[in-house]
Amino acid sequence: MNIDIIAGARPNFIKIAPIIDAIKSKKADGYEINYRLIHTGQHYDKNMSLQFFEELNIPKPDLNFEVGSGSQASQTAAIMISYENLLKTEKPDLCLVVGDVNSTMACAIVAKKAQVKVIHVEAGIRSGDLAMPEEINRIVTDSLTDYYFTTTKTASENLIKEGINESNIYFVGNVMIDTLNKFMSSFKPPKVWADLNLQEKSYVLLTMHRPSNVDAENSLKAIIDTVCENSNGLPVVFPVHPRTLKTLNQLNINYDRLYTIPPLGYLEFNYLTKYAKVVITDSGGITEETTVMGVPCITVRNSTERPETVTIGTNELVGTKSERIKLYLNKLFNEGWKEGKIPEKWDGKSAKRIVDILISNMS
Repeated sequence: MNIDIIAGARPNFIKIAPIIDAIKSKKADGYEINYRLIHTGQHYDKNMSLQFFEELNIPKPDLNFEVGSGSQASQTAAIMISYENLLKTEKPDLCLVVGDVNSTMACAIVAKKAQVKVIHVEAGIRSGDLAMPEEINRIVTDSLTDYYFTTTKTASENLIKEGINESNIYFVGNVMIDTLNKFMSSFKPPKVWADLNLQEKSYVLLTMHRPSNVDAENSLKAIIDTVCENSNGLPVVFPVHPRTLKTLNQLNINYDRLYTIPPLGYLEFNYLTKYAKVVITDSGGITEETTVMGVPCITVRNSTERPETVTIGTNELVGTKSERIKLYLNKLFNEGWKEGKIPEKWDGKSAKRIVDILISNMS
């Protein structure tokens, strides 16, 4: 069995790492299973990509399309052309895509047209918000998939409602948590930890990158103002995404306790996450990690594709209005926070389940 594993952006790297480990383990046990790792280059910051590969012990990609930046359409088209050319010369048995970035959808389309079966890891998650490019990527990818691997029963139910054959859906848990559990003991403090003399539960961690929050100056300023003015005197540590930096540089923001820093690698960022008083974010993946680590999380979005982080975990979906962010920060500092639980099968064994199922189905 030959599998193409597609990765294009940093969230993908976190998800493919345990899958590659599981494949290697099965191959060592004598199973005929091989993979070809393809980096589309969707996240084109070579230093950041390289850091993630090194930290998570991911092998060097067999191929890198290096498509770089561009509009949704131009980037997707570049990935599709590159992958189509590759499949003309060497076709695998399976194409495995993860998550919901442009690379996921692009390679799923090309593989399906080339009669290659598609595996979607993290299938079935839905926000119901078609203004999110990721939601469109998810829906298109799942309309073409052959093997659906879901993180929760809710995601499986979403697929069934959409008419997917239940026999093709496998509830395996969350591969992101496989990586989190494996590397938690290796988390390390970033430079800012010593520079600011940070202590456990004595700072706020802020991340923002979604266009709706960071592309408009007034939106980003309102979020930062609200967080800084309602953080109970705690320092606010803000690793700034390149997209966010463009807008931030146009703003006249000056808070003594706001500390903007460059993006961090996986081990350093999750160290800050683990010991934060609260994480304020618009990222989906971070809400999963805070849930497992038991860290209060405030999501500045109007919808989430990961509802279990709210219903089971430590996350609260508060919307984007300043008064709602303020309300939940006041709740945190004055009343405390809910005690979350870890969702079913988020146990560090999801990748093994995936590879076991593939071997069973393909043998």
